Amino acid sequence: MKSRSPLILVAVASALLSACASQPRPLQGEYLPISPQDAVAGDRTGALVRWGGRIVQVDPRTNSTCFEMLSARLDLYGHPHYWSGDDTGGRFIACRAGFYDPALFERNREVTFTGRIDGYENRQIGGYDYRLPRIAADVVYLWPKYDRINVVTRPSPWPWWGYW
Repeated sequence: MKSRSPLILVAVASALLSACASQPRPLQGEYLPISPQDAVAGDRTGALVRWGGRIVQVDPRTNSTCFEMLSARLDLYGHPHYWSGDDTGGRFIACRAGFYDPALFERNREVTFTGRIDGYENRQIGGYDYRLPRIAADVVYLWPKYDRINVVTRPSPWPWWGYW
C-alpha cells in the first residue's frame, strides 16, 4: 500500500497543475469557432459562441446591460489576444440581465463573453451603417487590469549600458 502513495501524490499534483493551465471555469466549454465578422456574413442566430475583446461602450438598461465590443481573437485561456495589433474580428454586442457598472466596465477593459447569438442590430459608427451580431450572454468575464512593464537589463558581460 505504501508503494502506491507516491503514485497517487504524483497524480493529484499533475491534476492540480493541469487545472492551473486551463481557462477560467466560467469560460470552459465547446463553442463554434466563428468570429463576429463570420456571424454577420451569414445568419448564425442560435450559435453558441465565446467572444471577447475591448469595451467600446456600456449601455445600462432597465433590466439588463449591453456592451458594445471591439472583438479580438481569444488565446488558449479565453483571454483577448492583441499581439496582432489591428487584426480584429469586427464588433459585436453582448447583453446580460442585471446591472454592470460602467465605472468598473470602462472603455478598453478586456472582457470575454459566452452565450448564444440572438439577433443583429444596425448601428451607425461615424457615418457608416454597421451590422453587429448580438449575443445573449451567459457569462461576463472581466479580466483584471495589469500594467505592462518592460524590463531592461544590462547586456552581459559589459558593466555599462549599450553596445559598442
